[in-house]
Amino acid sequence: MKIIIYCLLLTAYCLLPTANIWADKSEVLIAAASDLQFAMQDLIKVFGGIYPDSRIKVSYGSSGNFFSQIKNGAPFDIFFSADMKYPEKLAEEGYGLKGESPVMYAVGRIVIWVSSKSPVDVGKLKFESLLHPSVKKIAIANPEHAPYGMAAKESLLHEGFFEKVKDKFVMGENISQTAQFVQSGAADIGIIALSLAISPKMIENGRYWEIPSEYHNPLKQGFILLKDSEKNTTAKQFADFVKSAEGVSILKKYGFKAANNE
Repeated sequence: MKIIIYCLLLTAYCLLPTANIWADKSEVLIAAASDLQFAMQDLIKVFGGIYPDSRIKVSYGSSGNFFSQIKNGAPFDIFFSADMKYPEKLAEEGYGLKGESPVMYAVGRIVIWVSSKSPVDVGKLKFESLLHPSVKKIAIANPEHAPYGMAAKESLLHEGFFEKVKDKFVMGENISQTAQFVQSGAADIGIIALSLAISPKMIENGRYWEIPSEYHNPLKQGFILLKDSEKNTTAKQFADFVKSAEGVSILKKYGFKAANNE
């Protein structure tokens, strides 16, 4: 009898790890550039209607910081970057899922945004808005690790405004924090992502002027399935959904230009 019980326990012990190894994870951990905050909420909502058992958790931040975290072992399944170069570098260095290549999913845009209470007519003044007497602080994302911050800097350099306004900068760690600075009044004006400028609260409480895309390098945005997603069927399904016509339509709703229509 003891031998039979021992054999049963041994069999159970051997089977459990095998089951854990081969079971598909249903929870997806996503690292996403903060310009995706509102679009991602809609993507997840619609995806959840198709796959009701899916569980997706998203961390928002700057693409450069996530790039470093992933290289240091952060256990994300998918990385959505505001700069295509980061997914490409991760793929080159072996952090991506084997057999999968980085995918360019959209092209971002930047705008100059002011509160509806501001006396600045940003649509009329455009870059001259930054020199308005009421403007003491200008919010931009840190160009060192935030792609939207780099695009803002490139645009200012292109139009000859960078040296005139750089001493007024209040830098956000990511584009979402940058938007919060100008929305809260911590800055008088800001250069932020169009996807945030047209979000419900910001569109109701402010106005913006879109900076021409030729003033800066294209904000080519891409995602990559990471090594930790190897056994995660849901992660692959979500990646396919983002690339689908429905996913592209949601991204367009938030001001992202289609990746195949630059």
